[in-house]
Amino acid sequence: MHYKNLTIGLVTFKSEKVIFNCLKSIKNFKNIIILDNSNDKLLKNIVKKKYPHIKFILSKKNNGFGAGYNQIISQSNTKYFFLISPDTILRKNCVKNLVNVAEKLNGNFSIIAPQSNDVNYGYFSKNELSKTKFKNNFLKVDYVKGFAMFLNLNKFKKKKIFDDNIFLYLEDIDLCKTVKKNFGNIFVINNAYIKHLSAKSSNIGFEYEKCRNWHWMWSKTYYSFKHDSFIYTLFFSLISSFKNLLLSFFMKIISAKKSKIYYLRASGCFNALIRKKSWYRPNLMSRKFY
Repeated sequence: MHYKNLTIGLVTFKSEKVIFNCLKSIKNFKNIIILDNSNDKLLKNIVKKKYPHIKFILSKKNNGFGAGYNQIISQSNTKYFFLISPDTILRKNCVKNLVNVAEKLNGNFSIIAPQSNDVNYGYFSKNELSKTKFKNNFLKVDYVKGFAMFLNLNKFKKKKIFDDNIFLYLEDIDLCKTVKKNFGNIFVINNAYIKHLSAKSSNIGFEYEKCRNWHWMWSKTYYSFKHDSFIYTLFFSLISSFKNLLLSFFMKIISAKKSKIYYLRASGCFNALIRKKSWYRPNLMSRKFY
């Protein structure tokens, strides 16, 4: 299937266990770009052999989710860009129905998204939760999750859509917050479906948990500094850093793993608090758990 105005993009990192189910669900589409942040030459060879039409980019440096998609978007020349994570599987007619709604909206949207198995209609205000009713097959929301975002590139002045400072977590919510601040429209589509396996996009064991906890706290603090008041963020990030550091100390008696996790959470929060760039990366050479 060829939609000349659409590029499908995936950013991968040690995703060999899940990506082929995803690719199988989009195999009939022509414009597909993959950027692999783990520089996996073997994976590239396997994918290219099975799907020669896919453009596969190897990144020697792991720059994260958002920066990876920025790189792919910069190489696409289509009107629409559908980013999906490798741990997703598109249901029948998912893309077709997204494109149909995009055309029906006549370009009057920044982001649309399909429904998924973990239904989440995103609102920044809790008061909006009672208004989740679809009208004309789509529902206006404040944010959608980054595992499936159909972007109208005409609504973005620059190809650099995501904040490169965010390595992992909240880059999708940050993008949606920026879109809403600029009076852009975000919709969830009623008749387009995607299955999300959730937290299965990488296969690096406990290193993933360490990386996940450090970056969650860093990104949460960075996001708060960016969108909330300085005093609010300063107060709660100091409390969070201190609390997690104490928990790390006490957990040394019970579990070395949990102690390490709490320490990394404190570290991530504190590094964002002192405005240090997101630097923590998983140690792929280590065979230890801690």
